[in-house]
Amino acid sequence: MSFVKGLKHVAATVTALATAAGLLTVGAGVASAGPRDWLRPDATGTCEWDAAGHWVQRCDVWSPATGKNISVQIQPAARGGNAGLYLLDGLRATDISSAWLVDTNAAAKFVNNNITLIMPVGGESSFYTDWETPATYDLKDPVTYKWETFLTKELPVYLEQNFGVARNNNSVAGLSMGGTAAMNLAAHHRDQFRQVLSFSGYLTTTLPGMQTMVRAALLDAGGFNVNAMYGSIFSPRRFQNDPFLNMGNLRGADIYVSAASGTAGPGEAGRGAGLLAGGAVLEVFSNASTKLWALKAKASGLQITEDYLPVGQHNWALFSTQLDRAHDRILDVMNAW
Repeated sequence: MSFVKGLKHVAATVTALATAAGLLTVGAGVASAGPRDWLRPDATGTCEWDAAGHWVQRCDVWSPATGKNISVQIQPAARGGNAGLYLLDGLRATDISSAWLVDTNAAAKFVNNNITLIMPVGGESSFYTDWETPATYDLKDPVTYKWETFLTKELPVYLEQNFGVARNNNSVAGLSMGGTAAMNLAAHHRDQFRQVLSFSGYLTTTLPGMQTMVRAALLDAGGFNVNAMYGSIFSPRRFQNDPFLNMGNLRGADIYVSAASGTAGPGEAGRGAGLLAGGAVLEVFSNASTKLWALKAKASGLQITEDYLPVGQHNWALFSTQLDRAHDRILDVMNAW
């Protein structure tokens, strides 16, 4: 642990102890800690205070499906509520931290709210799904991806037991790859997710050309083999995991989709030409995919909310703005103010 991180850890612990000492159980005279004032148990003993600050804990959760611990960054609900918000990362997710806490501080955005933030760490190029075979071409050091099993069967048990998150009172949101995954997870597990939000996701993954686009993206982001995800291009699982084809399963859920035009906004002027061009192309594709998905969804009778920003490229300036714009809606639907 670095000196700075150590200081943060000590400061957070002292604050938690001081807060706990000030909360007395009525009539008993016994100190009682609030929902954010203590570190929960995890697979290594206890969680740790995360460097992101606020009330974020970093917890290692054992995953039998993958045979290892998976780190999850969690901010408990402010007043002990049982609602949960899963925030899924983009294609280049790292094993260091969820980008929701690095490139925009989601914890700060919900610091006063009665909803538990759940931010899994890792999952680069995974689409947060269960892969058929090891995900990379390097079979000497295989990467086992069973994200759907972890997020819908293993993690909910841990969250219920240690953070009081109900298994049937959750929202799931994601950006880009995570937006695609959020739609699929909500469609497959309606008993878990009452609300789903896609920020610049790709929602038509089996239409002509999309397979080639995903293959190139996965090779570029870590050398992942798209055929290892669902099998061959004709595999039924590939179609079962296309939001454009499984949207009927979302009936009754609160659905929010958002994308921007791909035009650079005022805050993006300093980005290099390559980043500007790449951000524009990715967002234009997302915009078209999202609008096509929304057109079919409305024709199918789904009640959806669309939010298309006039400027914005496929980067964290946009994703942060999208979360800000959806913030109140999340809390209204989840009754988590």
